Amino acid sequence: MDFELTREQEAFQDVVRAFARRELEPRALERAHAAEYPREVAKKMAGAGLLGITIPEADGGQGGTLMDAVLAIEQVALVCPRSADVVQEGNFGAIRVLAQFASADQKRRFLAPLLRGEEIIAVAMTEPDAGSATTDLATTATPDGAGFRVSGTKVFPNPHADQYLVYVRYGPGVNGIGSVMVRRGAQGFTVGRPAKFMSGADWAPLYFDNVYVPPEDVLLREGGFKKQIAGFNAERIGNAARSLAFGRYCFNAARDYARTRKQFGRLLCEFQGLQWKFADMKTKIDAAQLLLYRAATNADRGFPAADETTIAKLMCNQTGFEVASEAMQAMGGLGYTQETLVEYCFRRTRGWMIAGGSIEMMKNRLAEIVFERRFPQRPPRRGE
Repeated sequence: MDFELTREQEAFQDVVRAFARRELEPRALERAHAAEYPREVAKKMAGAGLLGITIPEADGGQGGTLMDAVLAIEQVALVCPRSADVVQEGNFGAIRVLAQFASADQKRRFLAPLLRGEEIIAVAMTEPDAGSATTDLATTATPDGAGFRVSGTKVFPNPHADQYLVYVRYGPGVNGIGSVMVRRGAQGFTVGRPAKFMSGADWAPLYFDNVYVPPEDVLLREGGFKKQIAGFNAERIGNAARSLAFGRYCFNAARDYARTRKQFGRLLCEFQGLQWKFADMKTKIDAAQLLLYRAATNADRGFPAADETTIAKLMCNQTGFEVASEAMQAMGGLGYTQETLVEYCFRRTRGWMIAGGSIEMMKNRLAEIVFERRFPQRPPRRGE
């Protein structure tokens, strides 16, 4: 059992860190408070090989590992937290599902522009009445010739995306769920009035009014739900990596502050109460990082890792938020202002305790693993 990074991984860290400091650090604060997606960052990252890290070279990616993508998120987030989103969305979630299940033609039309940093993809899954209960989704895909007509509503996706991976229902039950690709501007497809998350990022409802999807834009037919939802194990590793990296950013900022700020004629770091806070933060960060690295490494080896990714997300979500909160407290009023990125990271880490599977859902999943049985959340059917 080796807890050290390989020489290649350390070298990769150094390259990403140098890129982030050179290209991303100067406008990090401004970028964090801008509602628009940082498209200029995506193009820079494409040039630096930070998009499609885990996607095979044959498909235009870098042919790397999940661990490589985690290291990239960490190094970018420690310099420019907002830009870590670009690494996440260029390596996890919808882009991985697309790379894994798309046809050669779909990869050319949908995947290639993403890897070049020219377009943005977002997943359209959550609905007004289907959040954690994803299989309750009601957006329908009705046959129309060789293609389908899609009707329904989605909530919470990025309203600035160029293409959407849309979960749809072809028929009843879990086996009736699959997905299609829809581009912005398609006839009958409308992006509603933008609203804001607590993080400051935009979201908007998506309306599909009898949108025609040609057969060449169908990604997964009936029975595709389990295939695309399996991608959430990798998605959760990306979610966990950002949560923890944002917490570490706050830890570093608060530590630097405590080393130089004086109160009552003494440096803050000389007060025992604050020393204990930093000791607790350090312990939580290191423990969460080990769990994250275990999940990422074992996933790269092809081991079944549903329990490991669940544990990593749960621990990193909670640690990132708690460390951001404590760092803000240690920095006092300055940490609460928008003159630093600590308050920004605090707001962002709170959101990841909901997104990608809430911490409550993670605990439910772990309970099933612990007791080796299912605990359905739905009420029993009549007669059961």
